[in-house]
Amino acid sequence: MTFDVTIPVLNEAETLDRQVRILYDFLCMHFPEKYQWRIVIADNGSTDDTRHIAELLCNEFSEIQLVRVPEKGVGLALKTSWTQSQADIVGYMDLDLATDLQHFIQAYNALATEGFDVVYGTRLHRKSRVIGRSLKREITSRIFNLLLRTYLGTRFSDGMCGFKWLRREWVQPLMDGGAVSNGWFFSTELLAVAEWKGLKMCELPVKWTDDTTGSKVDIPRLAKQYIRAMRVLKHRR
Repeated sequence: MTFDVTIPVLNEAETLDRQVRILYDFLCMHFPEKYQWRIVIADNGSTDDTRHIAELLCNEFSEIQLVRVPEKGVGLALKTSWTQSQADIVGYMDLDLATDLQHFIQAYNALATEGFDVVYGTRLHRKSRVIGRSLKREITSRIFNLLLRTYLGTRFSDGMCGFKWLRREWVQPLMDGGAVSNGWFFSTELLAVAEWKGLKMCELPVKWTDDTTGSKVDIPRLAKQYIRAMRVLKHRR
């Protein structure tokens, strides 16, 4: 099966080339079949040299594509990339590659050979291994996911992990079912709507190395956005 790996980026000139090359080498090693996969860099309106570096990577490697997103927003970046895709499987990873790349093989097998519709990484499973995460971020994540389960009645353990994959045939139905946010909450909406629709979901405990030095996340602001988004999603159900 073919797959697209989308990496949303915003002003990532400092690390983009290095991180994409790491992912590219990994995919070449484990998925050597020609034309089986692409890395899609979804630029969210960067104002530094991100776009130029992405273009250089595209010129060097035919398996890398740049998608220009008209406005900021991780959800918008994913929707723009996935709705343009022709691959059998679509998904995304954060540029910091916080999730160990070996989990990609597990995710692919779950979708390609084991009959799952959606695969999501979790840092909150007892078998997960989280490295370098601050107590503040750990508590915030657990509180957020508790709110999800109590307010929306969901069962998945980690809605915020930046490692999610699905069969492309489900992208539009999930968007039609309520996964519409242009921001970070989109990836959580995907899981909630997939669960409500009864899709076969695979929870994947991951090894996660937190990148706190380069994080652009404003936790209080993000928490307010998520709570508002949860209210909207519940009313859409």
